[in-house]
Amino acid sequence: MSTVRVEPGGPLKGELTAPSDKSISHRIALLGAMAGEPVRVHNYLDAADTRSTLSAVRALGARVEEHAPGELVIHGVGLRGARPPGGPIDVGNAGTLMRLLPGWLAAQEGRSFTLDGDESIRRRPVDRVAEPLRRMGARIEAREGRLPPFTIHGERLRPIAYELPVASAQVKSCILLAGLGAEGETTVIEPEPSRDHTERLLARAGVLLRRAGPVLGVTGTGELRLPGELTVPADLSSAAFAIAAAILVPGSRLLVRDCGVNWTRTGFLQIVRRMGASVVADLELPPTGGAIPADEPVSDVEVAAGPLCGTVVEPHEVPLAIDELALVGLLGCFADGETVVRGAQELRVKESDRIAAVVDGLNGLGGDLEATADGFVVRGVGGLRGGRIASGGDHRTAMLGAVAGLASREGVEVAGMDAAAVSYPGFLDDLARLR
Repeated sequence: MSTVRVEPGGPLKGELTAPSDKSISHRIALLGAMAGEPVRVHNYLDAADTRSTLSAVRALGARVEEHAPGELVIHGVGLRGARPPGGPIDVGNAGTLMRLLPGWLAAQEGRSFTLDGDESIRRRPVDRVAEPLRRMGARIEAREGRLPPFTIHGERLRPIAYELPVASAQVKSCILLAGLGAEGETTVIEPEPSRDHTERLLARAGVLLRRAGPVLGVTGTGELRLPGELTVPADLSSAAFAIAAAILVPGSRLLVRDCGVNWTRTGFLQIVRRMGASVVADLELPPTGGAIPADEPVSDVEVAAGPLCGTVVEPHEVPLAIDELALVGLLGCFADGETVVRGAQELRVKESDRIAAVVDGLNGLGGDLEATADGFVVRGVGGLRGGRIASGGDHRTAMLGAVAGLASREGVEVAGMDAAAVSYPGFLDDLARLR
């Protein structure tokens, strides 16, 4: 475990190209493995989490050729061709992989697969994907009934109509992937919109999808045919940490190039604009009617430092900013007034309990935060003193600590900074280049 001290510094200036999108990289690798024809992938994220996904699909029989960093060709085994490996599939720290992969494996009739991961993954419940898969006919055996390691016994699946208790792109995607292997239409009812990368990729593959308000339907198919080439855009969730630093450090001006601005991912930008931040970008608007876009939009994002005011993040905004809410807490420490996040109970079951991590971590740096059952309250204190924060193995907490260090008065020591390699291996180098 590495400990790094990040000192306060001068303005961040220049241009940044953020790492490739982690969520889209995971999904392209999985769907490429499920496809019947080879798929050439450009700009695949080279990080610990996404390498776990490549290792998993290789273990299931797919062939992955790596021609250069981020340049892959995936030769899939087909929708029903996954082969059981000789032992457990190691998902590492990749929660997206742990929750999406069972959807495909549940339709592998007569075959069984065990998923395991690191210490953090073993604390993350799988019951929210296990429940709909069991209703579709699969058998799931989990430690203590809800924790990894767990085993999926593939069966002939039946379609269901499933109402998500909490908006979750990962659970939704798991059900959609299982629905590809069921006979008839499987429907998911969302309480609020969530990331739609899976739907866009399925639309590009020609899968029969139906959207009617909160109801999303997928019809089972015999094969999956993705386009021959797919490109992963830059990840707004990773770029958000540099964006937050540029908002907080006086005199900063930052340009993020070619960033993914899918409307289901830009909630953070909408929130910080409301707080008074200067953010210029060509953001995608929500589609009208039942349209399901197939492409992923990109835009440059220009950010400048400036004063902030508190805001309230309501539950319907949470799924569109789920990975950036810790940064909202950090920004709230520097804002005038109170910042409140509601409806974010999903943060309790991320890589760590991120509600506890942001509240305890920022309070330890001189903030004034209070945890609630479904979020937190931040009372603006005009900035942070500094101090020490532990990542707890969570990549986003590690990067949060580094950004806090840049904006603090005395600097921040981040214990476990190496956790950032899960999604953004070059994060500290990029920050240093902008200073």
